[in-house]
Amino acid sequence: MFKPSAEFKAQANLGSEATYKRLYAESVNSPAKFWGRQAKELLTWRKPFKQVLQWKAPHAKWFTGGALNVSENCLDRHLGTARENKAAIIFEGEPGDIRTITYKQLHREVCKFANALESLGMKKGDRAAIYMPMVPEAAIAMLACARLGVIHTVIFGGFSSEAIKDRVNDCDAKLVITADGGWRRGKVVELKSAVDRALTGTPKVEHVVVLKRTGNEVAMTQPRDRWWHELMAEAKAEHKPKAFDSEHPLFILYTSGSTGKPKGVLHTSGGYLLGTTITTKYVFDLKESDIYWCTADIGWITGHSYVVYGPLANGATVLMYEGAPNQPGPDRFWEIIDRHGVTIFYTAPTAIRAFMRWGDDYVKKHSLASLRLLGSVGEPINPEAWMWYHKMIGKKRCPIVDTWWQTETGAIMVTPLPGVTAAKPGSCTRPFFGVVPKILDDNGKEVPKGSGGRLFLTQPWPSMLRTLWGDDARFKTQYWSEIKGIYFAGDGARFDKDGYLWVVGRIDDVLNVSGHRIGTAEVESALVSHPAVAEAAVVGRPDDLKGQALVCFVTLKSGQTASDQLKDTLRAHVAKEIGAIARPDSVRFAAGLPKTRSGKIMRRILKEIAAGGEVKGDVTTLEDFSVVASLQAED
Repeated sequence: MFKPSAEFKAQANLGSEATYKRLYAESVNSPAKFWGRQAKELLTWRKPFKQVLQWKAPHAKWFTGGALNVSENCLDRHLGTARENKAAIIFEGEPGDIRTITYKQLHREVCKFANALESLGMKKGDRAAIYMPMVPEAAIAMLACARLGVIHTVIFGGFSSEAIKDRVNDCDAKLVITADGGWRRGKVVELKSAVDRALTGTPKVEHVVVLKRTGNEVAMTQPRDRWWHELMAEAKAEHKPKAFDSEHPLFILYTSGSTGKPKGVLHTSGGYLLGTTITTKYVFDLKESDIYWCTADIGWITGHSYVVYGPLANGATVLMYEGAPNQPGPDRFWEIIDRHGVTIFYTAPTAIRAFMRWGDDYVKKHSLASLRLLGSVGEPINPEAWMWYHKMIGKKRCPIVDTWWQTETGAIMVTPLPGVTAAKPGSCTRPFFGVVPKILDDNGKEVPKGSGGRLFLTQPWPSMLRTLWGDDARFKTQYWSEIKGIYFAGDGARFDKDGYLWVVGRIDDVLNVSGHRIGTAEVESALVSHPAVAEAAVVGRPDDLKGQALVCFVTLKSGQTASDQLKDTLRAHVAKEIGAIARPDSVRFAAGLPKTRSGKIMRRILKEIAAGGEVKGDVTTLEDFSVVASLQAED
């Protein structure tokens, strides 16, 4: 266990275990009192709410009768205070261009873009799709939509034209906001051309607004397509935001499984904003002087909650970086931290394991002395990656907040609180305020501590999803049908003897080997604990005898050589770490694993390769197509 240092404790926003316990008890025993107080203290309301929660499972309405504007909470309320001339966004592009935008300047840009959108006929309740690189204009577009009550759906800039078409059509978007391109690994990712291909099958789209970012040649279809800079030149810099009902939809974010139609998760205004604001304040121990960097793309929920809404509502200085972590070299992130004096760094375990694979020398070239807090998000972090992060990046002095949450939960649900919680590498530790996790077996009974089961959340929370856009039936069956009236997270987990939560991964990532349930995350963690291994992904392959056989794809650390002897060593290592039943049937060495641009391993592709089949389905989010070709060649 890693206890918080006395120095960190002394300055922490929450400060003590006793304060956490008192507030947590109030948040679960008297939620209306707790959340009502937080909403009044942390948000600016135009019309006070009458009731904190109306709950008729599975539908929640938070802060009913209340009205507010999300954009106003992120911008206008900082004007006329010391924050108005503070940096809101520090942007670094992949080619090295740097811009700093103050709260006053950001407010002005958002007002102008809101006026521009109104000039195109956009109004409350309309939907706008945003398909952009990681540039400040992406945040400006989101905040301008929020200002008008226009519901935004941000589509990750690595998705294919087919994925754009599906999402635009599902929500009937009237307008698409995009750019000519974005920079990635020194090349232009052509965004406008992907939009053009998508729009051949989207009858409802009336307008496309195009930001000039890379200067590559693009086709402009008149009168549909408009340049961002031309619209902005005509727009007024003042815009009075209207107040909207607390339950007015803020955004739809599509989350796709490996198969089937993408699910449009719907988040509304008041509850979502409160969830992101309070978690940003306490989980990141946010201070006025912090330079805060969450490396997530704007297209994912982490980008919504912890690049845009949570930090800006708190008046933070947010760093945004456009490109790849190893462009031009594997130390780009460490360079950025030193150059801008980043104090809080929030990234994914997959990225951390990539940094480990690239080697410590790249880290050692940089001081990283400005860092005071580290965070992890996106999947469970294996203990080895946690320890490396703690030693190499945090220099053993920075607390690590290992956060568990989902697109559907809107905000962080389970996390250590810096200065309060003793951390255990690999555990997301304890629930945040108002969150009541339970681990239940297949019959809905609570399992004893130390036993694995399925993770449920048994009380409603403000930032919870309200439904799936246009598909309430799927919302009910997907999340609320396992045990009536409580939310099923889809993850396997366990509580240890100290009451700390360990999430072992998606339930569908649990394999049945000879009647034994084995979590792929556990096998991956065992493999990565071997000194030769940088990264591992484990999938199941159909097996006549066992039901499923374990196939491991392994990337070695630099300087290590693949051999049959090493395969045997790794199989024995897993058997020793977990037990003979988890001994892999097959170990395959790979120069790289198929990943999305956000760093998630595409296990669906590995399953198809392991089963000897061809790779089907959408692979347009892949960072590097050659990885798949080389894996298939070795088959």
